[in-house]
Amino acid sequence: MSTNTHNSQEDQQIDLSQISKKIGFFFQEINMFLFRCIRFFIINRIIISILFIVGFGAGFYLDITQKTYNNQIIVEPNFESTDYLYSKIDLIESKIKEGDTVFLKEVVGIKNPKEILKIEIKPIIDVYKFIENKAENFELIKLMAEDGDIQKIIKDNLTSKNYRFHTISFITNESISDKGTVQPLLSFLNDTDYYKKIQKEVLNNIQVKMSQNDTIISQINGVLNEFSNTINGSKKSDKLVYYNENTQLNDVIKTKDALIKEQGIHRVELVGFDKIIKDDSAIINIKNIKSINGKLKFILPFVLIFGFIFVGFFGRFYKNQKTIFLLNK
Repeated sequence: MSTNTHNSQEDQQIDLSQISKKIGFFFQEINMFLFRCIRFFIINRIIISILFIVGFGAGFYLDITQKTYNNQIIVEPNFESTDYLYSKIDLIESKIKEGDTVFLKEVVGIKNPKEILKIEIKPIIDVYKFIENKAENFELIKLMAEDGDIQKIIKDNLTSKNYRFHTISFITNESISDKGTVQPLLSFLNDTDYYKKIQKEVLNNIQVKMSQNDTIISQINGVLNEFSNTINGSKKSDKLVYYNENTQLNDVIKTKDALIKEQGIHRVELVGFDKIIKDDSAIINIKNIKSINGKLKFILPFVLIFGFIFVGFFGRFYKNQKTIFLLNK
């Protein structure tokens, strides 16, 4: 029994000794690796310095010459022309991918078509405006939300195209001008015979409705003036109750108030209905500094240096393995 215990203790001491040696060997390998790295940098310090300077210079040059700009136009499609607007933007994007500069210049009218790299359109999600004074839209979202994620439904293409405002975003490799790019693009989007006819009829209907509303308001004013003259006359006390109960004066006043409010809405509509695709604002030439844009002067030096280190260590590894292979052959 004592012999087994003694052997077990000796085995444990041997295991601990081996583990200690392995740990020591591991740290020796780390120290050797660090030494080799430091030695590599010392030996190749001139080459590394040159690579750093070259990388910084090349990156600085590329940051100056290879610029990209973000541009945005917020638009409001009128007369149910949202699908038409999206199809037009998709057409322009396809022509950009094809490199069809003739179409972009001759048909769209963009002065320098090569400067546009990409274009897309997305809705400005505004659920409150979507359901404001529109009970059917509210009920639609409620119904769709019962069977799915409300966030997905709000951003779904079927729903998103019904939002009022949309953003046309395009990227250029040069700064652009409103006259040379934005206005030709908007003119192209508004160039449609079908929606021009719709626009004409809608504007005519609004003018007719406003004219009729003005007539009704004038008639109501006549009734109110007559009533005012009556109660200020000699029959004031006799007719006061009669007018309150039989002419429904409160309803007349409410009708006038509603008509005045409606006229105000129509006037605002006329401001927005002057174009099929109404441009509300445009922001151009926003320098793109996302990702590596504008940062190449800091990135390229390290890319070149790490590339050189990789090649150096790979070459050393290959030579060592080749020597071992030849010795064992």
